Amino acid sequence: MKLAIFENIMTPGGHEVEFDRILVEEFRALGHEVEFYVPENFRFQFDYQTPVKRLRGDAVTYTNSRGLKKIFSAIRREFNRQRWYSQLLLSQKNFDALIVPTSTYRYLRSLNNSDLKKISVPLIFILHGINPTEAPKFLAEADKLAKNKNIKPVVLTFSDNIFGEQRDNIYTIYPPTYTARDLKSISNLELGIRNEKSEILKIGFFGQYRREKNLRGLLEVFLKGNYTRKVELQVQGSTMHQEDSEDFEKIIAQYRGVEGLSFLHKGLIGAEWQQAILNVDALLMPYSATRYLYHWGGMLFTAIGFGKPVVASNDMNPEVFKLYRVGETFQSGDLNELSRVLETFINDFDKNFPTYEKNLRAAGEDFSPVNFAKRLEKIIRG
Repeated sequence: MKLAIFENIMTPGGHEVEFDRILVEEFRALGHEVEFYVPENFRFQFDYQTPVKRLRGDAVTYTNSRGLKKIFSAIRREFNRQRWYSQLLLSQKNFDALIVPTSTYRYLRSLNNSDLKKISVPLIFILHGINPTEAPKFLAEADKLAKNKNIKPVVLTFSDNIFGEQRDNIYTIYPPTYTARDLKSISNLELGIRNEKSEILKIGFFGQYRREKNLRGLLEVFLKGNYTRKVELQVQGSTMHQEDSEDFEKIIAQYRGVEGLSFLHKGLIGAEWQQAILNVDALLMPYSATRYLYHWGGMLFTAIGFGKPVVASNDMNPEVFKLYRVGETFQSGDLNELSRVLETFINDFDKNFPTYEKNLRAAGEDFSPVNFAKRLEKIIRG
């Protein structure tokens, strides 16, 4: 098949970039051709070595979008979305299926007002999770499209329903892990391989920095811990909003020079990102936000893909931890329990590592990028 990916969201890097890469590389590995359709001003953060066709209309960016600016941006996005949909409909003879890699119910709402809903090839909208507020809106828009058999919303989730609701035209599949795609020649890429010669256990707090992740609370908990071994916490973060950037810089200044802590305020992509993950022994995800109950965690699926045990709050994709012991969890928002769990995790790491390793391998297979692509391929062909 010749697959078209319609990408319209520009980000400074991170999991959105890697997710598109999974689609491109895994579908190619299955024997398909892939090409991008993007807005005329779209700037790629990674070279996917893929043909690109440009569409009239400005790309979507959520950087510094607040207040009235956010409202005007939403109006402009809707206008541009309709323009893109019209152009994609005219291009439908050039591909066998069209994939929108990151979408919401708003994309379906726009589709209901567009002739693109009459497309003659499969049109896949991938939703990276749906919260309780969005669910009724999503279901209502999907119901309007029930007679349009080529429109296939796909929700990345761990359930076969949307808060108890099921529809024939809504598909649910597991999200994929992120793996070290640029470092295949490195010998220690096998899951579970650790640098046993190192006396220091290296823990990473990586990803996009947002204030909701409560980094200050984590740092204080970490520094107060009673550890029976040497341990180092490496903190890396990219920021999309000015207030987050300023807050992160204040934290870096406050803790600069503290033994056992290191900071990097920079977005990492490709080999540089992958190497940073490989350089640590475990990952911390003490994020406390209800949205993690409904949206798959990019950092959790990075940890699984790289074979790194985790400490995470219990609202981080609890279904995964019910299936696999890929690390330890604590009560969301409870810093006292985080302190206890983190201390035990660090002190008993070597003893528990064989259990983590076994479960990471199993989860890595279940959620593998190739299995994700095969599940998506089945929906497209279906």
